[in-house]
Amino acid sequence: MSRIIDNIEIYMGPQQLGGPDDLREVIVNFIDGAQTSLYIAVQELNSRPIAEAIIRAKQRSVLVKLVLEADYLVEKTAQQDPFLAEGENEANRLLQDAILRSSIFVRSDYNPDIFHQKFIIRDNRSLLTGSTNFTETDTSVNLNHIVIIHDGDVARVYKREYDEILQGHFGKLDEGHDHAPEEVPVSNVRIKVLFAPDHNPEMEIMKQIAKAKNRVDFAIFTFASSSGIDDQMILARNAGIAVRGAMFTSQANQVWSATSNLESAGVSLFFVPRPGLPEPKPRKLHHKLMVIDEQLIIAGSYNYTHPANYLNDENIIIIGDLASTDPDSISRQKELAGFALAEIDRMIGLFG
Repeated sequence: MSRIIDNIEIYMGPQQLGGPDDLREVIVNFIDGAQTSLYIAVQELNSRPIAEAIIRAKQRSVLVKLVLEADYLVEKTAQQDPFLAEGENEANRLLQDAILRSSIFVRSDYNPDIFHQKFIIRDNRSLLTGSTNFTETDTSVNLNHIVIIHDGDVARVYKREYDEILQGHFGKLDEGHDHAPEEVPVSNVRIKVLFAPDHNPEMEIMKQIAKAKNRVDFAIFTFASSSGIDDQMILARNAGIAVRGAMFTSQANQVWSATSNLESAGVSLFFVPRPGLPEPKPRKLHHKLMVIDEQLIIAGSYNYTHPANYLNDENIIIIGDLASTDPDSISRQKELAGFALAEIDRMIGLFG
């Protein structure tokens, strides 16, 4: 098992919960490595060390642009004295103010639903994405992953999406603008990138599950029965494929959750965190992660829900190709997938 295969890197954490990687350090180091440009699209930023890294980049003359979800900057209830620095989202506003004072380009989204991206394009050559928001909770008490790809073609795919975001093509407004999903060979491993809503990630995930020969393992924050992914898992289970998943407990208990459908079909489900766990314990299982046949990884920001597919701004990144016949490529895919699968095993064993 390896987290790094040449130009592909995968990180699992946080270390505070026994994970192998310090997710905040990974993000900060990625930003600190910028030489010419940083294009950042993230739902939420309230981690001061990450904000400081962004400001350091600007101070060394890196071109920095930042897009955020507005919901974490605006108070749901108006403050009685709006000139006082207080409120639930004050930490977010404080960091944004510091970034604005550093003369950094900042925009809040135009999407009435959720701007749910979590990616950075660095120097038009490297890409960071995954499930991790740039927050204290996501990097210290929520279970998450990060993927880094060093490849100009992958960076170009994300940069094109970023340019459309800055043109106001958010959520439903983005329909009809994206090119077809692109596949790029990186370090002899196929990388495939899809954005919601144009590329219908739900259908792509269902297609990949349909190719499974042995097993499907997943770890997911939100899994709704309104998606077709549960139906495809049930078909796989009926065909004799082993299907196992870790789900965030409070979301899995909702009436709209796919939990009962999956359990009725014999899918092995584990709920994280389980009751009565001692500290330190996860606040949330926040992954959007799947491993198929111990070879192919599906990662990114995309939860298995109807809004994620049709309303939000999302991305998924597929690492591997189940149809590959190249022994070297298959070996590389299995190395990376083994690392991701080991983290799913660990989460289930410790917290599920």
